[in-house]
Amino acid sequence: MPCSGCSVVAEIQMPRLSDSMEEGTILKWLKSPGEEVSRGEALVEIETDKATMTYESDASGRLEIVAAEGDTLPIGAVIARLGAPADASQPAGDTAGEVGATSAQAQAEAQEPGAAAGVQGVPPAVAAPEQMAAAVIDVARAGGSQPGPPAAAVPPAQTPAAAAPTEATPAAPTTPPAAQPAAAAEPGPVAPMEPTEPTEPTEPGERIRASPIARRIARERGVDLAGVRGSGPGGRVVRADVEREAAGRPVTPPAAERFAPLPPAPPSQATPAPPAATPTPVRPAPAAAPAAPEPPRTGEAESGKGIATSQEPTRAQQVIARRMASSKATIPEFTLNAEIDMERCVELRSRLKALPGERVVPSYNDLVVKACGLALREHPRANGAWRDGHFELFSRVNVGVAVAGEGVLVVPTVFDADLKSLAEIAGETRRLAGRVRDAQVTPPELSGATFTVSNLGMFGVKSFTAVINPPQAAILAVGAVTQRALVVDGELAVRHAMDVTLACDHRILYGADAARLLARIRELIEEPLALMR
Repeated sequence: MPCSGCSVVAEIQMPRLSDSMEEGTILKWLKSPGEEVSRGEALVEIETDKATMTYESDASGRLEIVAAEGDTLPIGAVIARLGAPADASQPAGDTAGEVGATSAQAQAEAQEPGAAAGVQGVPPAVAAPEQMAAAVIDVARAGGSQPGPPAAAVPPAQTPAAAAPTEATPAAPTTPPAAQPAAAAEPGPVAPMEPTEPTEPTEPGERIRASPIARRIARERGVDLAGVRGSGPGGRVVRADVEREAAGRPVTPPAAERFAPLPPAPPSQATPAPPAATPTPVRPAPAAAPAAPEPPRTGEAESGKGIATSQEPTRAQQVIARRMASSKATIPEFTLNAEIDMERCVELRSRLKALPGERVVPSYNDLVVKACGLALREHPRANGAWRDGHFELFSRVNVGVAVAGEGVLVVPTVFDADLKSLAEIAGETRRLAGRVRDAQVTPPELSGATFTVSNLGMFGVKSFTAVINPPQAAILAVGAVTQRALVVDGELAVRHAMDVTLACDHRILYGADAARLLARIRELIEEPLALMR
């Protein structure tokens, strides 16, 4: 979509909107091609691996769109250009000179008599074969030496009349014998044909493009594919086309088509042949009921599983699939399990709910996030990553909280979880979960996590193993809080408990280090007053 008359002022490239972003998809242009764009004005909506962001222009100018909506490009690829207006990039005199030169050239070409015609004096618009013959007859009547009128003197409205002399047969012998070959040797250009709609092949031997299942159904229902208009890519006949054609005609058995009599040969080419044997009549097969399921066939789209439909994943789902596959393929992980006594956490939440006034009561997951923040501060390697053959330790403790969105798993970040109070963490997690549900979360809120907590306890899941989110060193999977029989001070008691599973990257976190980290997390949760500081 070029910007006519504009000189390029700036190129807009695919920006990096998150730390893990590798490419982006153009969802919607908020400006039209050729429209003036100001610096800081909303320009385009881009879908990243984490969310959809509105990108603001960093320059001013007239917009020239390079990447269309729906295109996916890597970071740094040019998606648009900003150009200066025509009056600012080119003097008016130069533009007028170019227009004048073009007009003069077009006028000179239009004044050349018969420049593009094959016969002298015949304009290109009437240089069809029958019109060439009429022009030759006119030349012959004039004595073969007088040129015809110039092309500009023959208006287009008189073109049909030029072919009238072709019906006057007495004038044809007056043409010199040598004039006709000379005129036919230089045929004029033929007017282009109007484009026609594509049709299905009907000539024998020409292959018809159809899917395998469409061919099978056509054989079973006696449908001639040559008469079916395909609605698939490139006019390919698909199953729906055959079924639609079969619904409007009676069922013809395929065998009857094979024994159909051939058309008689022309009399000039007919040769005596022995009489053909009469084919054995074939009883037509009864039409199958529309609702009856077809038997499964190997290698076809429809089988015992039913018809398979292909669904294209979103950009976020593609990134999740790629990162999780990379995690399981490249990270040598190991897991540790622990059971945590949650009786005192249950009592703490009950006391907070009973206090007067409105306040945010921390959830069990908020208690886990706070405990992980404090434990990670004491175990810096668990708060790091393995990158390019070395340990990378981070100064800030940022805990990511896995949240299920609409068809996607999103991990917003609680920054500085070791420094924030439990009430601040509770308010932050609720705010982030709401923004995820409303599809308003931004890439900065989804970036920078050094550790992840994934909780499926609200679904009644007792324990599970989460996949490490690279390049993090570990992830904690949290199960449901349930009442169990536990031994407390040598006595059996019914108490609330919770199972957790710690998955670790063995390249940076070893078994003993991970065990000490998990023990510290359990200690902090079982004594929740330590989390209130």
